[in-house]
Amino acid sequence: RTCLARLIVLVLPPSRVELEQGSATLVCVASGGFPSDWKLGWKVGCSSRSVGVSDSLGVLGKDGHYRWTSTMTLPADQWRKAGSVSCEASKNGQMQPVTQSLNPGECSE
Repeated sequence: RTCLARLIVLVLPPSRVELEQGSATLVCVASGGFPSDWKLGWKVGCSSRSVGVSDSLGVLGKDGHYRWTSTMTLPADQWRKAGSVSCEASKNGQMQPVTQSLNPGECSE
């Protein structure tokens, strides 16, 4: 229970410069989890996405908790058309995943 309560998930939107070049890279950062077996996953709309995704191994911080990052790159037009983009942190199928979503329409370019 404490693992779930402490886990924080943030999703960073793509930059304006990158969008102008035709692609969109989003970064998901999850921190505060323990032990190290949390996994990050992406959804575009309601569909899970694994193409263009790169994950990092968990890094143990000084506070005794882990931090993970995951990046997802997709074409800029897919980003703009997506109703929402979500990053989910889950722990071996246990508990409810911790989810953070972005609405592309709310992100200024």
